[in-house]
Amino acid sequence: MLTADRLRAHLVAVRLAGVVATSREESLRSYRLFAARDPRVLLGIDPEGVWGYQELIGLMAAKCGVSADPRYTIGPDVIDPERTLAALDAFAGRIGAAARRGAPVLLGTGHPQRLLGFYAGLADALSAAGCEVLTPAQGHCVDILTRFGLRTHRLDYVRGVALVREAASERPGCEPGAHSHSPLPVRVALEAAAEAGGPLPELVIGDHGWVCGAGQLGFEAIGLADTDDPALFVGEAEGRVAVVVPVDDAVRSSYYLPLIRYVLNRACLSQ
Repeated sequence: MLTADRLRAHLVAVRLAGVVATSREESLRSYRLFAARDPRVLLGIDPEGVWGYQELIGLMAAKCGVSADPRYTIGPDVIDPERTLAALDAFAGRIGAAARRGAPVLLGTGHPQRLLGFYAGLADALSAAGCEVLTPAQGHCVDILTRFGLRTHRLDYVRGVALVREAASERPGCEPGAHSHSPLPVRVALEAAAEAGGPLPELVIGDHGWVCGAGQLGFEAIGLADTDDPALFVGEAEGRVAVVVPVDDAVRSSYYLPLIRYVLNRACLSQ
């Protein structure tokens, strides 16, 4: 069994927590953009409160453990591993509750290159526990604004996990999927599920726009977020996102495997 102490050591060793690869400059830039209500960093959340730059630094210090000092502007960012562990316990609690009631679930990621395996492991366990892993709107087109302009993507599912692929790909299905912050894919998926007469997910698991977009629409949503993703933590603070796990979301995919073991054990879903 993977204990909290062993997982804490792993988190710090591979820089999932502790000193992480995300820079302070990146994080502060995101906080400024969020304070200005830039849709690129809102990720589908429509904030109710006044979240200025200073308030966001304070929130992220409380939720992630980043420095609360606005004068610290250059260097690596930090995630407190104790906060990561506490959030993983809450995350596991939501997954365990969904499994016990056989709830339909929807999983999606904007980080397929890094996090697909993590979510696929959860999808496998939830399916084995009797939950229906939903795959609505497979193949539907989604127009997403990127730094290169408006690009058409297609919604796809790999091992029960939703992601988007660029529609213009020469070898569709071969590439791992596109990095995306957009809430549009989850909106398309949820709309398709509703139009088909359901079922609708009782729990949405993911990151970026998948969590924020679902939470904004009133669905129970849980996920992972880095120090430069304030939207998820604002959503959690305002009650629209249930649980956010602070963690670097762009390390090697294999580094997330111990997190699956820990979460499934805590959720009483270990094989």
